[in-house]
Amino acid sequence: MAEAKPEVKVEKAKVEKAPVQPEVKQEIKQVPKVEKPGVKPNIGAKPTETPKPAGKSSSIATPAVVEEIVGRTGARGEITQVRCKILDGRDKGKVMRRNVKGPIKPKDVLMLREVEIEARRMNPSRKGGGK
Repeated sequence: MAEAKPEVKVEKAKVEKAPVQPEVKQEIKQVPKVEKPGVKPNIGAKPTETPKPAGKSSSIATPAVVEEIVGRTGARGEITQVRCKILDGRDKGKVMRRNVKGPIKPKDVLMLREVEIEARRMNPSRKGGGK
């Protein structure tokens, strides 16, 4: 008689695939700015502009003509004291004493940034020393 062969069930091994992990992007974290108390942030600020001169004059300097050279002053005589007459502006016609550095002669035109302050008078030269 024929022997009956037992049936053998063969199961295929199950191969589990590892789940695919999505690529993780590393984000750069920005450090929050620490604001000082009492200081407002400068958001939307405009660039600084040069200050406009006060008064009616549209120019920064005032022209003045040299009338007379008074003398030399300074520790080494490098400064010349002159009398000049204002040609324009609020103080037009005013004669004032100013100190000038560099070469200067009568009828030269100086451009003065301010006309309110006048130079001190030169002391008469003392020859012979002492007080």
